[in-house]
Amino acid sequence: MKTIFRWLLRGWFRFRAYNTDGLDTPGPVLLIPNHCSWIDWLFLWVCLDEDWKFVTSSLSAQTSWLHRKIMTGRYALPVDPGSPYAVKRMAEFLKGGGRLVLFAEGRLSRTGTLMKFFDGTGFLIFKTKAKVITAYLRGTAQVPYSPNPNAKKYFPQVTAHFSVALVAPEPGEISASRARTLLTNWLRDQMVRQQFDIETQFGAPTVLAAVAQTARERPGQVILEDATLKTLTYRKLMAGADVLAQTLSGSYSGSERVGLLLPNVNAAPVVILALWQLGKVPAMLNYSSGTPAMLACSELAGLKHIVTSRIFLERAKLKAEDFVKAGLTLIYLEDVRAGISGFQKFLTLLRRCFRLPASNLIHLTADSPAVIVFTSGSEGVPKGVELTHGNLLANIRQMLTVTDFTDHDRLFNCLPLFHSFGLTVGTLVPMVRGIYVFLYPSPLHYRTVPSVLYDRDCTIFLSTNTFLNGYARKAHPYDFRSLRYLFAAAEKLQETTALAWARKYGVRVLEGYGATECAPCVSLNTPLEPRYGSAGRLMPGMEYKLEPVEGVTEGGRLFVRGPNVMKGYVNAEANAKFHALNGWYDTGDLVSVDAEGYLQIRGRMKRFAKVSGEMVSLSAVEDALAGAFPQYGLRCQVAVLTRPDENKGELLLAVTNEPKLTLDEIRDALKAKGLTNLSVPREIKAVKELPKLGTGKLDYRGLQALTEMAAPAPATAGR
Repeated sequence: MKTIFRWLLRGWFRFRAYNTDGLDTPGPVLLIPNHCSWIDWLFLWVCLDEDWKFVTSSLSAQTSWLHRKIMTGRYALPVDPGSPYAVKRMAEFLKGGGRLVLFAEGRLSRTGTLMKFFDGTGFLIFKTKAKVITAYLRGTAQVPYSPNPNAKKYFPQVTAHFSVALVAPEPGEISASRARTLLTNWLRDQMVRQQFDIETQFGAPTVLAAVAQTARERPGQVILEDATLKTLTYRKLMAGADVLAQTLSGSYSGSERVGLLLPNVNAAPVVILALWQLGKVPAMLNYSSGTPAMLACSELAGLKHIVTSRIFLERAKLKAEDFVKAGLTLIYLEDVRAGISGFQKFLTLLRRCFRLPASNLIHLTADSPAVIVFTSGSEGVPKGVELTHGNLLANIRQMLTVTDFTDHDRLFNCLPLFHSFGLTVGTLVPMVRGIYVFLYPSPLHYRTVPSVLYDRDCTIFLSTNTFLNGYARKAHPYDFRSLRYLFAAAEKLQETTALAWARKYGVRVLEGYGATECAPCVSLNTPLEPRYGSAGRLMPGMEYKLEPVEGVTEGGRLFVRGPNVMKGYVNAEANAKFHALNGWYDTGDLVSVDAEGYLQIRGRMKRFAKVSGEMVSLSAVEDALAGAFPQYGLRCQVAVLTRPDENKGELLLAVTNEPKLTLDEIRDALKAKGLTNLSVPREIKAVKELPKLGTGKLDYRGLQALTEMAAPAPATAGR
């Protein structure tokens, strides 16, 4: 009978199994698979020897005649999940040299991704010392009648991937309760890493191919909408990219990199896909940084052409002649669109309907450069980061492995695409996954953004601490009723911000940590693994090391390595320094990591001062002052800078947009938070507004220049 089912599965699901040699491991051994469909056991059963038994609920074993035939008797170990003796019975079977299949989630996944594991699994491993084989059933979330809210297929391809037999780490002299928690977490980490590795090995090699694959599966799904309320289905998205690539193919003189100067509109991702089809690398220009900075970045990246829009240049008050004088050719989308005939559009759409390949498609690989993104430049000159398709896809798959996004989710992205957070997480992740995206042109519209998000029933929102404070001041408490995920990154999430959102909107802010050089996500809090006050756990496939820093007793300087770390910089000097580290990226941040792998960001190396021989974190001082002065309202902000001092090395300088704030009030606030006297600023200056970058971060270079012209705050007091 097993042979018959094996051929049925091959015919219906094109089923294949990989790395089955590990299944010959003698007992005691546990086989732990993911669990997305009602027939997962069948895909496993046809791969196993006769002595393997499935742990099954005594109730679910009666689901159908097929379940009763196979999942009882010699193939099953029925247990009552409500009985305290269930784990004992499994442990006795394993200690007798048995081999068990156990669905550690204890239920079918409702998301298509791993759900929580019951810690009884860790207890089994701890007590029996059984070896563990993990299994990733790929594609079962799309099996018909699967309970997952994802796209179903009548004939999805399903594959089974088995690990080698793993030996769990020895937990040491700890309690059984603590040991089973550690071993359950270890098991989950193994399965998350396996899923990521398999998706990387068997998935599409480039972002363009990954988006195209999703487009073939759901051509009529609306994937993009912008502030003009125009929508694009996958079919129109890919057809638009095709016809745009055909039109742009004669506009270049062989330049590999092409500048992109557009806001968050539907045209931006269409242009990116079109440039990839031509084998070009889009360089994302930061229009909020001003024309001189954009020209410097263009020269750094060796740009000759920039794709933009006349309407956008006019609204952004950018002068085209400034770019022309610098030797750059501007390609206006209005002119390109006017040159595309209706017949050309029809032929392209027809070709898409019949799934014919594009004639102008350039062969790309995972190592092909995909995009140039420039760092924010908050503390220095921007650097051009070159990310490959492999880098972007690795970060996309890392995100999708640890989150439970579904087809029903709707993402709101108002973060600019010139920032890696807005580009990768806010645009490419949903386009690869198949999630609707609303692109909004500016995060600074504090009243409009919540209203549009509310109107579009979005469930995923990306933002920064600064912007979240702005929305908290203006939004209605009901505006964010539909949110499932609120990610905050790019700058440290302040405690007052998290509490304000929890109290006013009932929304938990999930803080992450990243860098443009890492495409960008390095670590992330998720609903399954949250730790308030941390930046979450490292993405699967990444490793880290901490180098000690003089004067810092907790943590160290963070270096990371992984498939999402950039190919290199376009800046020659910075690129040489990066490659000298043999794949490690120096984040420049001071970090501590707890026993369970959660990152605590202590601050940037450049944001530390040495006062009287002691290291003082300027970020920690700013965090302590955030929200500490309710008498001045939520708008009150305090930034901390330094200046040289002959006696103490450096002194702290407070800069605020509240002219009435005094040094005495600052001193009292810091004392109440438990900070030492070394952390207290010795001077205070008032400015009209603290300058910010387009990503919401404080512009410390601009602030330093501004304070040199600012007068001291009038209401200061010292001790």
